[in-house]
Amino acid sequence: MMRCALTGHRDLPADFDRNALHDRLEELIRGGCDSFLCGMATGFDLAALECIVDLKRRYHVRVEACIPYAQQAYGFPREEKKKYRELLKECDEVTVLSEHYYVNCLLARNRYMVDKCDLLFAYRTKDRGGAAYTVDYAVRKGVKVVFFENPPHSA
Repeated sequence: MMRCALTGHRDLPADFDRNALHDRLEELIRGGCDSFLCGMATGFDLAALECIVDLKRRYHVRVEACIPYAQQAYGFPREEKKKYRELLKECDEVTVLSEHYYVNCLLARNRYMVDKCDLLFAYRTKDRGGAAYTVDYAVRKGVKVVFFENPPHSA
């Protein structure tokens, strides 16, 4: 059993390639990842979870939703909130780390996921922010990090 945590930016570029993300996640599953930890944030987390839910139709994989605080989706835009609720139903386990928001609760969620995983799958294009923090934490903990690189679209 290999557990893979997901981390990435909330804001995805207009040319973000969800098909390439799907293919890369399938490669990870074929390579032995059979369990995923998802932080349930907008952007990369939910995009990756959508792919994993689709892949669950063909592969036996489990997903743990790692929710930093109970009202995480409260401020999400309506469509993202709907997607969040639908995807949450597809998760095999839901862990809510805190009933209430507190400073750094998102980073605590990220550490929780890294502490439980064998591999961190990351989409990081900046050297600051939550994804960068999580990658740095994984490196310090000796957790293998695999990066998703958004391939350029050919014209």
